Amino acid sequence: MSNRAADKGNDIWKTFNRIQENLIKGNVRYDRYNEAGRYQGRGRTREVKSIDGNLKLNQALWTLAEEMAKLKTA
Repeated sequence: MSNRAADKGNDIWKTFNRIQENLIKGNVRYDRYNEAGRYQGRGRTREVKSIDGNLKLNQALWTLAEEMAKLKTA
């Protein structure tokens, strides 16, 4: 879901911006499973507050976005 009109659309960079913002702000829902693969309920991510964590997350997201862009143009 986009929070701003400028982020609406489905191109890879607008999608990247939405994912980045939502992950850094936290509160992203996910399903939890134990080691045996059994469903354990829903969880929510926490906000990234450290500069180091923010930098690592942004670098990983950027790498992923670049690889997705390569796949799309191939």
